[in-house]
Amino acid sequence: MSGEIFYENIDKLDAMLDSRQISAVELATVFIDRKNAVDSKVGAFISSNEEELLANAEKSDKRRANGGKLSELDGIPVGLKDLLAVRGQKLTCASRMLENYVSPYTGTAMQKLEGAGALFWGRLNMDEFAMGSSCENSALQKTRNPWDLSRIPGGSSGGSAAAVSAGECAVSLGSDTGGSIRQPASLCGVVGMKPTYGLVSRFGLAAFASSLDQIGPFARSVKDAAIVLKHIAGYDRLDSTSVNVKIEDYPSKLSADSLKGKKIGVPKEYFASEGIDPEVRQIVEAAIKKCGELGAEIVEVSLPHTDLAIPVYYIIATAEASSNLARYDGIRYTHRSDKAKDVIDVYFKSRAEGFGEEVKRRIILGSYVLSSGYYDAYYLRAQKVRTLIRTDFEKAFESVDAILAPTSPTTAFKAGEKTSDPLAMYLSDIFTINVNLAGLPAISVPCGFASDGMPVGLQMIGRAFDESNLLSYAYAYECACDWNKRNPQL
Repeated sequence: MSGEIFYENIDKLDAMLDSRQISAVELATVFIDRKNAVDSKVGAFISSNEEELLANAEKSDKRRANGGKLSELDGIPVGLKDLLAVRGQKLTCASRMLENYVSPYTGTAMQKLEGAGALFWGRLNMDEFAMGSSCENSALQKTRNPWDLSRIPGGSSGGSAAAVSAGECAVSLGSDTGGSIRQPASLCGVVGMKPTYGLVSRFGLAAFASSLDQIGPFARSVKDAAIVLKHIAGYDRLDSTSVNVKIEDYPSKLSADSLKGKKIGVPKEYFASEGIDPEVRQIVEAAIKKCGELGAEIVEVSLPHTDLAIPVYYIIATAEASSNLARYDGIRYTHRSDKAKDVIDVYFKSRAEGFGEEVKRRIILGSYVLSSGYYDAYYLRAQKVRTLIRTDFEKAFESVDAILAPTSPTTAFKAGEKTSDPLAMYLSDIFTINVNLAGLPAISVPCGFASDGMPVGLQMIGRAFDESNLLSYAYAYECACDWNKRNPQL
């Protein structure tokens, strides 16, 4: 197939498949060829199975030929962050600890995509166990930003963002614990959405911090993200945190006029941050102004506990991580040290060899804040402040329909620039963490490019379970710009 079909949106690909302009097998071949051409430079894929993709594409062609198309995703190649369970596929979490683990089951969100006819196309790189903001913590390989191969793609879902940005898959799934979908989406110039906590089942998602993790899509457009979300959202009895709410047909609700008459809040604390790059601030402010030109009333709001988000997050997230990762003990399905002499050695040496430095750092911190004598001083207090952060948003949403903010304080930084300073790395998520603590939906959409040629993202935050309106606001902004139509040159 000629042309850059790998950069087309789902609507166009679905129409081409319906009209027999292209077959699912031919489309799969396009993405295979694209991956083979550029992934040696980008490094988004940990693994892929071309034969399986082509076999499933052939099944999709037969369904369409017989009038049995499952959905607009039937025959569309989708990439998966390597912490999402699919039966028979490796699930490594980009860690030596799970390097040879094969999932015995398929998670709920992935089952739903399979039921819609989507074709799973490879496992995508990430920070080990989703702990990181640059994708440099992967134990298996390095992923690079398609816009500048000397820079990081963001994290922890760096491979998922880079794969879509580079045209290696049509859409992908990632997970967002403190910004791990939105931040890499911003840095790679694609759309990334974190749904409301509880909207998408976490069954089949390898847990980092259970009260924060949420599965969401990366896409080339807001509509593509809406299509994927429509298929993966919904109540699941296998997930005790799943919420039974009505799932709307998100794509059909999109309107280019949706910002007219809406009141949009801009949090003053976000723009008072010393960490935001002046050029990023200018670009985001221009995007907010554009929303005003589209009919929205822009008002200032206050989220007074914003400055406490990072310490609160890194107490709660590490505490939950230390608990969740206790299961990786060298006894059952994980790496087991061949140097162990007794059962105690198995625990100590297997975990020492299997986990990377960032994972160990967070386990140690989490164990400390949960320990006797420190639980009340740290973990319990952090949970109380988390409630205050959630209340800040509730008060703000009494007077506004959505909140606009930067996604990331900077554009993508150079690889290795922050690896020796964990605290500087943690600040990469300063504008996204609050949303996870409050359990709210948020989306990052491309809103411009800095002078270094790197993309910048605008973050839109909505009320809980108000994905339909949030997606529509993002769509209205996207329709007025062309930032998402620009592609990296690889």
